[in-house]
This record gives sequence, structure tokens and C-alpha cells, in this order.
Amino acid sequence: MPTAIRTCLLLGLAAAALLGSAPAPPPAAFYDLVIDHVAVVDVAAARLRPNQTVAVAGGKIVQLGPAGARRPRARQYLDGRGRYLLPGLWDMHVHFRGGDSLAAANKKHLALYLAHGITTVRDAGGDLTPYLFEWRRAVAAGTLAGPTIFTSGPKIDGPGATWPGSLEVETPAQVSRALDSLQKLRVDYVKIYDSKISGAAYLETIRQAEARGLKTTGHMPYSVTLGEAIGRGLDGTEHLYYLFKACSSKEDSLTALVRASQNTAHPLGLFAMLPAVYATYSPAAAARIMALMAAHRTSTTPTLSIGRTLAELPDTDHSRDTLLAYIDPAIRRTYARRLAGARQQSAAARAFTKQLEVKFQQLVPLLQAAGVPILAGSDSGAFNSYVYPGASLHDELAELVQAGLTPAQALGAATLNGARWLGVENRTGSIAVGKDADLLLLTANPLADIHNTRRIAAVVQRGRVYSAAALAGMLRPLKQP
Repeated sequence: MPTAIRTCLLLGLAAAALLGSAPAPPPAAFYDLVIDHVAVVDVAAARLRPNQTVAVAGGKIVQLGPAGARRPRARQYLDGRGRYLLPGLWDMHVHFRGGDSLAAANKKHLALYLAHGITTVRDAGGDLTPYLFEWRRAVAAGTLAGPTIFTSGPKIDGPGATWPGSLEVETPAQVSRALDSLQKLRVDYVKIYDSKISGAAYLETIRQAEARGLKTTGHMPYSVTLGEAIGRGLDGTEHLYYLFKACSSKEDSLTALVRASQNTAHPLGLFAMLPAVYATYSPAAAARIMALMAAHRTSTTPTLSIGRTLAELPDTDHSRDTLLAYIDPAIRRTYARRLAGARQQSAAARAFTKQLEVKFQQLVPLLQAAGVPILAGSDSGAFNSYVYPGASLHDELAELVQAGLTPAQALGAATLNGARWLGVENRTGSIAVGKDADLLLLTANPLADIHNTRRIAAVVQRGRVYSAAALAGMLRPLKQP
């Protein structure tokens, strides 16, 4: 055999041997879930990204981009044609409370939140902390259907606190011990309540929490000013009563009046002072406090929807509410206290409450324009009458838009703003590669109409898919005959 031919033959045999022993090329990526041809709602940019493919693996978004001609391989698919993909919603003010006897009833709320597209909640203080951590672990493990739970644990308040389970503080040493216990529990932030806490203890709690790197939010005694609290490091204020006082042209005088009354037989509090605050509202004072809040990134959670619900409580028959059937009878019984109180109000008090709610609505677009972080929260939970877990956050979004926010701004308050406040925006709160696959698939565009957040096709929680049918099935056992 000629040398040249033999050489070619040997080379060919060697190449064939190499090809035969070489490993097969790796298969195309195989995902847990693919949502294709979907319009992604970019909340931060207030726009749609049409015809996108979102791929999920290990509970994370691992691919995001324009849909191609070939569908990526996946174990599960969701057809996104004609549908809109949002980050899962966040309810930044809920309550799990009522003691051991109401623990099982509270647990049922988890399904209600998830069925309404809420994949994360911030518990704003209660007396069920051990249960919350147990439920949080079960949700993370996939053995319990529900939202991710962030919690403050027990509230901090003064001696003789209104809510059971509160940590009662009066001295700096007591504040230190209370914060020690919260850190031992590994809570996510500190919630301060104003039923009994003194102004000095309130400010000291903020100061010490700030020194420890703990976030603070909550109510505020009227014996201090919001500016003082922000100066100590307050990270948020719940509801609008406390911000509203700072919008008074007579804030310092009113605060001094409250302080002077503290050791008398009739100490002045929030509700006694609200008419005077209302009468002295000042646009200039409002602009000053909002600028201060924006500069310090101090958030507010307006909770407009519960304000409207409670203001209308004396005149509204809720006995035929569709969602009432999904509330455990033990929780329903807690509604009696608020209902009785509302019905005892005078006609003048009812009228003032409604006037106040209108004023609070007017504050919301001013806060947004000033750059104050707004968080969407429902205040749902035991003792808050007819504020239904899950559905009430959608009511809050509608209230925020009615007050003057755009749908995109309201959606930001219920997604990215919450993640930013809790310091987890690098892993959740928006739709991006590397973020948690907490998603809400809708059949209509929420940027066009905020009410479309209720038109749910599916919820994805850490990559686990719950179709509309599955969500309905989850709620079926909760419904009372």
C-alpha cells in the first residue's frame, strides 16, 4: 500500500475512533417551567415588554427575553399568549394574631393570600410568632401553600399595652432587653405601637434599633413629632394619622399640649387631637415633612382601604359579603368589637371620620410626587372587621389609583417598594434573571386598569405553579356552609 494512502487511512481510523469515544454534545437547557409569548409588566419602567419567554429553574428566573421560534424544553409550560406577567404582589401590612386558640384560623389566611396573587406578606406584629416561623419554613419547603412571610414578631409598646404579647418598655434598659429578644427570634424588623408607650421610650427604641441595624416602623405617640422620629432613624410609618399631624401648621404646639396632658387624669391622644390637626392642616408643612421623609427614605403605608371600610362600617351590611364565607367563624367573632364601637359613634364623629379619609386620599399623590416610598398594605387579619385577606390588597390598589397614583405606581407599592424596604430587592420584587420566581399571570393588562389585578390565570410561588383551577380548589375547603 502506498505510504500516502496508508497515512490517510490511519488518520481516518484514528478520527473515527476519536469521534466514537467523544461524549455526546450537552442537551439543550431543560427548565422546570417556561412561560412563553407573554407580555411582561415592567413595573419600574411603567411599560410592557411584549412577546417574552420566562424560564424558571430551582425557584429562580434563569432566562428572560424575546420569544423565539423554538420553545425551550421544560417540565411545565404556561401559555402566555394574550396574558400579562407581574411580579407576585406584596401585602406590606397584615396581622396574624389572637393567641393559640386562633392559630389554626389564622393559618387559613395563607391560602386566601396566595389565591389572590399575593406571594409575600409583611406581618405587622402579633402574638403568633412561633407559628409564623413554622409556616414560613413549610412554605419555603413547599409543604404548605402560602406566601413568604416577613414578620416583626411581637410589637413594642408601653406598660399595660393594648395588644396581648407586646413587649412593654419604659426605660432604656427595658428597650435593650426587648430588642435583644427580638434579635434572638431573628425577626425581620421592629414594629412599635402607640397605645401606651411614652414619647421618650418610643424615640429610645428607634435610636437603639438603628444602632443595631434593625429597621423600625409602626404607629407613633402624639407626644413626639414625626421629624424627631425620622431624626432618630425611623424607617417607616404605618397609616397616615402620624404623618398627618406633621402636616399641621401648629404641630409643635399640639405636641406640647399632648405632652402636658400625659400625667393628668385625661391624657390627650391621637383621636382627641385629630380635629385640631385637621383644622390646622398646612400645605407648606406637608411639603416640608414629605421632603424630609423622601430624603431619609422613610416609607408610609397608607392603608386607605381599611380606612374606608371602617368609616362605612355603621352604615354597611356585610352579612352577605361573598368572601365572608371563607373567614373562619372564630375570626368572624373578633369583628364584633369594632362593629360595636363603630355603631356607638355619634353622627358628628362619623361625618368627621369620612372627611378625614378624603383628606388622607389627597395626601397620597403628594407623597408620590415628593418621592416618599409608598407601601401597599391592607391591615387584614383578626379584629379588623370585613377586611378580607387577599382581596383587600386589590381594594387597596384601587384606592391608591383613585387617590391619584398611576396603575404602575400602585403596582410598585405592592411589589418592588416592599422588597426595597425589607432590603431583599436583589432577589425578589421584580421580574429579572436571578430573582425569585414569584409571579402573577393575568388575563388583562393591569397598567390599563388596576382592577385587572383580580383577573388571575395562575400564580407562581418560588417556581411552583398554581392554576386558577388549583387556587379555587385550595379555597374550597375553607368555605363555610
